[in-house]
Amino acid sequence: MSAPEPVSFYRRATEALATPDLPQKIERATARLVAARHAAFAVFPEGEALRDEARAIRARVLSHLDQHLIRFEAELQKRGGHLHWAATAEDALRIVTGIARAHGVRTVVKGKSMVSEEVELNGALGAAGVRVVETDLGEYVAQLAGEHPSHIVGPIIHKSREDVAAVFREKLGAAEEDVSDAARMTALARRTLRAEFLRADMGISGANFGVAETGSICLVTNEGNGRLTTSVPRVHVALLGIERVVPSLADLSVMLRVLARSATGQKLTVYSNLLSGPRRRDPGGSEAASEPDGPDELHVVLVDNGRTELLGTELAEILYCIRCGACLNTCPVFQNVGGHAYGAVYSGPVGAVLTPALRGLDAFPDLPHASSLCGACREICPVRIDIPRMLLALRARGADRPDTPGWMRQGMRMYGWLAARPRLFGAAARLARLATRTGARDGWRRSLPGPLAGWTAHRDFPAFAPRSFQQLWRARARTRS
Repeated sequence: MSAPEPVSFYRRATEALATPDLPQKIERATARLVAARHAAFAVFPEGEALRDEARAIRARVLSHLDQHLIRFEAELQKRGGHLHWAATAEDALRIVTGIARAHGVRTVVKGKSMVSEEVELNGALGAAGVRVVETDLGEYVAQLAGEHPSHIVGPIIHKSREDVAAVFREKLGAAEEDVSDAARMTALARRTLRAEFLRADMGISGANFGVAETGSICLVTNEGNGRLTTSVPRVHVALLGIERVVPSLADLSVMLRVLARSATGQKLTVYSNLLSGPRRRDPGGSEAASEPDGPDELHVVLVDNGRTELLGTELAEILYCIRCGACLNTCPVFQNVGGHAYGAVYSGPVGAVLTPALRGLDAFPDLPHASSLCGACREICPVRIDIPRMLLALRARGADRPDTPGWMRQGMRMYGWLAARPRLFGAAARLARLATRTGARDGWRRSLPGPLAGWTAHRDFPAFAPRSFQQLWRARARTRS
């Protein structure tokens, strides 16, 4: 799959809004996930306290990250695993392709891994002559369709059942009976993928967490593909962002309890896998006395790729993220344009911060503006990440960029000047109230002039209230007195 075209978020968003039924598909799917998340926490009285504990764990990890990573390495090696440090995406690609070459790998089965998408691993393996097959059902459909995942948890959240059926007909030669309902399509994918698991030379996975106390990696999935990917092939390679380590199994328990509820509304995901090294062999060399399951080798690649540079900065909090996808589900921008509009692996509110933080604001200057700053992402986040604060910080960095439109730079300077002068600000607010209410119908403006027309190209603009908050407050005070 080729990299996304380097065009602006605004252009991609415009194209997404023009795609028939796309906002409706995304909104239906995200609404179900948000409802499930709220229901899960509603019957979980300790949920809010657990969110606080999860946040504290993430903060402690980042404040002593080097110590936790060193311990993780030592414990992993004690259990027969190999650890590789990848400072950059290029390092990660070199390491994984090197392992594949050393073992004569021709086919790889790959579990869901956002880090592998981040470093563009599939393309590198393909260039090295290695065939890669995605095994997560959503990722598999996206791969067949020649697309990138559009959501952290639901890779094909932008597709309907009919869309998937069309992909299976075209790419797998599926008969109508095979795609007549979701269960039959799932069965077709399972039959196809089962043969891939059996012929693969290497399995590649991500990891939700690494446990420093035991050197284990933890993978959580709702499909059995994760266990097959990590146990059937003779070599298993796991990619893990350096920030995704937890100190202990007790800490992991906390993270798993908030992760599942936030992502899909489950108490716990169907498969919660803890892998501690490759299969154990009998010291005497007896194959019969050795563990029958698991790979002969386990390689864990710890990927930095810009994360270290965020530590200690105003954007470090984004590294608290546990990739539940809840902020995407509740974001009104994501609900309308979907993940592909962001032009990067990480989409939605978390992507609007993480992508420019890792890859540079010069490459993604518009993503911090892909938000209404409503704060819904902060409210739903299981570890209470203050995404709006970081979006504002990134916007501030980009305010004086040479490619920022002149009207925006001047407008922000004017706003700052007025905001420091209460009387003039009040007068300007009265003029704005009059201007927005003139021509409004039922309290909404269908169009705005000049550069502000971008707002009303796809949605109406609410006219300012007839009375300001301060006017209402003074009236309330007079009534009480």
